[in-house]
Amino acid sequence: MPPKLLPGFRDFYPEQFAERAHIFETWRRIVRRYAFQEYDGPPLEPLDLYTQKSGDEIVGQLFEFVDKGGRAVAMRPEMTPTFARMVGARAQALRKPVRWFSMPQLFRYERTQKGRLREHFQLNVDIVGEADVLADAELLSVAVEIMAAFGLTASDVRARVSDRRLLNGLLAHLAIDEPTWPAVYAVLDKLERQPQQISTEKLAAAGLPSATVEAILGFATLDFVTLQSRYGQAPDVAPHVERFAQYVAHCEALGIGAWLRFDLTIVRGLAYYTGIVFELFDNVGEFRAICGGGRYDTLLTTLGGTDLPALGFGMGDVVLGELLKARGLMTAPAPAVALWIAQAPDSASYPAAMLHTAARLRADGHAVEFALREQRVEKQLEAARKAGTLATVVVDTTGAVTSYRARAAGAPEAIVQTLDALSTWASSTLNRTDTIHE
Repeated sequence: MPPKLLPGFRDFYPEQFAERAHIFETWRRIVRRYAFQEYDGPPLEPLDLYTQKSGDEIVGQLFEFVDKGGRAVAMRPEMTPTFARMVGARAQALRKPVRWFSMPQLFRYERTQKGRLREHFQLNVDIVGEADVLADAELLSVAVEIMAAFGLTASDVRARVSDRRLLNGLLAHLAIDEPTWPAVYAVLDKLERQPQQISTEKLAAAGLPSATVEAILGFATLDFVTLQSRYGQAPDVAPHVERFAQYVAHCEALGIGAWLRFDLTIVRGLAYYTGIVFELFDNVGEFRAICGGGRYDTLLTTLGGTDLPALGFGMGDVVLGELLKARGLMTAPAPAVALWIAQAPDSASYPAAMLHTAARLRADGHAVEFALREQRVEKQLEAARKAGTLATVVVDTTGAVTSYRARAAGAPEAIVQTLDALSTWASSTLNRTDTIHE
């Protein structure tokens, strides 16, 4: 019996790899537009790099083992600890703010389900060294522009945004003591995924009076304008309302205001985030969060790094790919072969003329294939058709002068006499996206 693929892992055949490449190329193109620099780190790190952040309970979710040197190590389940370690190592020398991104493969041993596997690739975009909310707006703009680059609109995807500082101010205003906040966060995080009765019972069990419970449950439908009018003058809340209003104004100036929805149920974990947080969801509600992130000003210090304000987001390829396919937006890859070169095998110059032609067109940036054994020209052209080739060139050396019969779909046959002319024809006839870019 042939070996089976491990549960939660994927094979990338050429067609799946082309889809992955499309996602990667779009990620890179947009993020670089925002002047972020790409980095990477090792897929294997010391286990305590992750337990420092998440505690020993994370160990059950990791691919972890003791290596041959007796070190406890783990395959990276996320990139933030590695990012923090790398920034910390050069914190004094780095120009601030640091604007980095990465696209690592991540591993986590957990139950597989729709939109969640045991490995995936994830775009990570982070800014370190800037506390102003303009940085928060800039970060969200990157995520939204990526959605737009894939053909999605504000009708397809919504950025649900909150602010942990604003939420904490509201809880303080409601006279909820700080040790109870995590219990409230946990309820808010699951508010739309569990019956209201259960949420009510959990809040009551935390010792909250019924009026306070009712107010918290009302957070799910509380828009920012209503919050401003209801709580905007409260001392615990007012500065956070003002800051969030600035954030919204920045987002609108960046052209992404239509994508925003204020949502206090977005908390993004219990202890990780410290400021503005967001998640991107499809408006139909078919999929898990496409993207999530926010401000984590204390995390670098927690991981043993320099005390610097920081923010970032992660966007996985699994949910994004499912969404693009469901909306008919997963761009079909261009044929791997742009040009097929053929030559009659009984020609005196076979295969040298064919190979010389292929070498020249490849040097010009075109993807070129030819038959790797002797075949009639008709057989070679049939192979070209099966390969989905955009154009064919038949090298003719029967006369005194070598000529090239070039044909592309939807265009008349062209007969040219020189390789320079053939190169000009190929460059003007073929779609330039089918050339190879370094």
